[in-house]
Amino acid sequence: MSKSATIKSVVSIIERARPAAGQSRYSANMKVIVGVGAAILVLGGLIIAAMPEPAANNPKTVASRSTASANSAGALSAPETNFNFGSISMAGGKVTHSYRIRNTGTEPMLIRKMYTSCMCTTAALVKSGRKFEPYGMPGHGFIPRMNEPVNPKEEAIIEVVFDPAAHGPAGIGPVDRFVTVENSAGRPLELAFTANVTP
Repeated sequence: MSKSATIKSVVSIIERARPAAGQSRYSANMKVIVGVGAAILVLGGLIIAAMPEPAANNPKTVASRSTASANSAGALSAPETNFNFGSISMAGGKVTHSYRIRNTGTEPMLIRKMYTSCMCTTAALVKSGRKFEPYGMPGHGFIPRMNEPVNPKEEAIIEVVFDPAAHGPAGIGPVDRFVTVENSAGRPLELAFTANVTP
């Protein structure tokens, strides 16, 4: 075989391989697009699952914040539902307050879900010496269901931590935040606090 025939043969093989290379690039791009689309769908599903139940966002259902519905034998209550930190400094770091809660009903009930109104605030359930993971704001992480039972007359603590520096200079001034505790007794229990943030 002559050199020119060999060169023509190699060129012919290369020309036939080009469409295949183009097709493999197309195939790789398609795989990336499908993978990104699947990731977006999974992330969207997680965000939707972490959203609070619609009843928790309806002010009419939260009107009586520390009592349960009349048809429930369990009732979640708190002797203190509002707390004022007063004036706190961003430079002073995080502040904490503990709210006592109690099942004042005659039947066991469940604490279904707990979440905060802002990403600067976290809340953790402390029950029978066991401290649960802190929960934050929906949309800033997955908020799983707790489904933690609370027996009649049993007490627990909701430990709330507020970071006055979380919003930077834009967070200076008066703030009000709340923690919502969804439960099987009826209306959610809302624990609120206020503060005046200084530099």
